[in-house]
Amino acid sequence: MSTETLTTFFALLALACAAATVAGVMILVGDRVTAGNSVFPGLRRALGDMSLWLAWVVAFVTTLGSLYYSLIAHFKPCELCWYQRICTFPLAVILLVAALRRDRKVWWYAGPPALVGVIIAVYHTQLQAFPEQKTFCDIANPCTNRYVWEFGFVSLPLMNLIALSFVIVMLVFSAQQTSQIEEKDPS
Repeated sequence: MSTETLTTFFALLALACAAATVAGVMILVGDRVTAGNSVFPGLRRALGDMSLWLAWVVAFVTTLGSLYYSLIAHFKPCELCWYQRICTFPLAVILLVAALRRDRKVWWYAGPPALVGVIIAVYHTQLQAFPEQKTFCDIANPCTNRYVWEFGFVSLPLMNLIALSFVIVMLVFSAQQTSQIEEKDPS
């Protein structure tokens, strides 16, 4: 399979993940706004039950995709790419362990790297969208270098931003599931 084909596939996965992230946020907000008097509580509980597994799948696929681009497609990661990887790669392991252990308090140790990764990815995404900016990255391997620019806007940092945003939303679902369980059984 060619790099171009995989890039289109990964871009489509990222866009589907973005749609799922927006849907997740809408469910969380809808549940809050309707005060549990609608379909939203059932959706929130259903997503809460599988949130850690969904977050792990996205973190795992993101890690594999990143490794594919550097090890097989031979795209040289810039400095900001490395910082994003530092935030993203451990999540594939952390979220798997949390899902296996049903650790609903994973937010405390998976949330901070995901949030830091989102901040870096936002900055990097806008750098690639507007590449005429000056950056602190190495001139030989600038952060504005677009290895991927699918559909005229999907870049590697945008894919990572979407993946980490999804992970954060799933961590919120998991944390809310914990608070619901604790409300029912305060012991």
